[in-house]
Order: sequence, then structure tokens, then C-alpha cells
Amino acid sequence: MKPKAKPKLKPKPKPKPKPKPKKSVSGGRLSQAQLREIALAFPGASEGTSYGKPAYLIAGKFFTRLRADDDSLVLIVGSIDERDMLLDADPNLFHITDHYRNYPAVLARMDLLDGATLQAMLERRWRAIAPKKLRDQAQPVRAEIERAGEVRVRRRKGRASR
Repeated sequence: MKPKAKPKLKPKPKPKPKPKPKKSVSGGRLSQAQLREIALAFPGASEGTSYGKPAYLIAGKFFTRLRADDDSLVLIVGSIDERDMLLDADPNLFHITDHYRNYPAVLARMDLLDGATLQAMLERRWRAIAPKKLRDQAQPVRAEIERAGEVRVRRRKGRASR
């Protein structure tokens, strides 16, 4: 009798590396220090709490907060339709949990959020919740910033600044 041949063992396939998260349309990593700097730059902004969690407030009203659970920022938007549009436009950056399903809020992943996107979204929220007196006081500052930007653009094109 011939000895039985040992069955050939197939080599184990190498585990596939975990896919890296796709880049967002908006850009790159925003640090907690940058978040704090941007949020507190708005007139009337302060640090406080919302449902026992650290948050940023405008005149005592909820502005935004960082969710430690998933390192996402809670951003209130104008409507559920707007939220859904953001989810469709950039699903890598924006997401929601069941808790936020019935609210006009979206979660933005901090590792994909950039300062310009955050600034624009918070500015819309600030205009919606800031008291009229605060908005009126901030208007001249905003006008100066816009005028300064116009002057720079004109100079680049070679025209007189005023």
C-alpha cells in the first residue's frame, strides 16, 4: 500500500487593508482649537452646556457642539430639506443618527470638515439666532470686512482703490 499523499493546503489570503475614509468635497481636518476659535469669534458667542454637554451658545441659545461619541459637530440648518440636501451632496462629511432624524440638524465629521465650511454654516446659524441688537452691532464690522475685500480685489486688477 502506498502512503496517502498529504492534501495541499491553500495559503490563507492576506486580509484586505481597511479602506481609508474618502476625502470630503469640503477639505480637511479641523482641530478642536480651530473650532473653538471660529465659534467664539462670533459676536455674543460663549461657552456653555447643552443637555449637560459642552457647547457654544449665542446669547444663551444653542449654536453648536462637538459630539465626543463620533467626533462630529452638531450643526443646526434651516430645514430638514436643507439637511437632506447636505447629506446627498457630501455623505462622507455629513451624516445623522436616529436621534437627529426629525430635527433640522446635521452632523459634520471633524476629520473632514474645514474652517471655511464651518464658518459659512455657523454664520447662517448666527444670523438666525442672534438678537437683533447684536446683529445690528455686528453689521458695521461685516461691512468693513467686505469693503476691505473689495479694495484688495480692485488693487489686484490694477484699478484705483476708491
